[in-house]
Amino acid sequence: MGYMDKNIAPQNDGALIDAYSQSIAAAVDIVGPAVSRIERVGGRQGHGSGFAVSPDGLIITNSHVVDDAKVVRITTPDGFVTEGRVLGRDVDTDIALIRANTSTGAWAKLGDSQRLRRGHIAIAIGNPLGFEWTVTAGIVSALGRSMRAASGRLMEDVIQTDAALNPGNSGGPLVSSGGEVIGVNTAVIQGAQSIAFAVASNTANFVVSEILRYGQVRRAFIGISGDTIVLPRRVALAAGTVQTTSVRIRRVEPEGPAAKGGLQEGDYILAIDGSPVGGVDDIVRLMDGSRIGRETYILVFSVAGRIEKKMLLPMARS
Repeated sequence: MGYMDKNIAPQNDGALIDAYSQSIAAAVDIVGPAVSRIERVGGRQGHGSGFAVSPDGLIITNSHVVDDAKVVRITTPDGFVTEGRVLGRDVDTDIALIRANTSTGAWAKLGDSQRLRRGHIAIAIGNPLGFEWTVTAGIVSALGRSMRAASGRLMEDVIQTDAALNPGNSGGPLVSSGGEVIGVNTAVIQGAQSIAFAVASNTANFVVSEILRYGQVRRAFIGISGDTIVLPRRVALAAGTVQTTSVRIRRVEPEGPAAKGGLQEGDYILAIDGSPVGGVDDIVRLMDGSRIGRETYILVFSVAGRIEKKMLLPMARS
């Protein structure tokens, strides 16, 4: 019979709750001042949220928030109002980039979304009214999702969370407990309770880089949708790789480059031209404009249980 120490103090639930609250409040204090209300100027009216990612006034928001507007009005949490120019937008990821006419003050840091795990704290911040933040908190429910938006387009590398979004929060940041932006809040499934989505920060970072360099996102298309998954140990051993995550193909577009190259639903994508694929965001990043019409080799663990190399000819994404 084991010995039980009767002097062990019971777990202090109040202290745990207070620590959770403090971590959320600290993250909001870091990122909240960078979050602004975004309103279209001219054309169809509409508004949402956005957040600065540089001290010189670069602001990320949703593509559907700016729509076809060239100029937007920006209102910071302290009431400062300025205008900004839309540098570019990418409907495939629902990301847009704005350059404010003047500095908006605080700015937030984009974190590495590939380090996220299910169960991590997720904090959604918005500024729909222009003079106050709205904050909801929850956990990361799923990673690397593919989601079809209301327009019919397929958005890749989407984070699912139960941090409910309030009206006007589209374009605001999804924040980690460490105060880094891990996603851009983008949509809610109507009729589903407490399910929300955000475009992963790594994908947002790629889109921002493309817009700054080219004014648009040049993208190669191979015709798949997939999910970021934990790589089964047996697959990693068979492939001789140390990576712990990969992408499992969920759907192959008929007559697309992937279908013509022999990829199938259920295949695991391990590498593209020798570059490891640890998540959907890696495919988004690697399939840039330079691969259009160029022979590209995909290393897969196939549904047949073999390591295979497939050759594809990516197309230009229309």
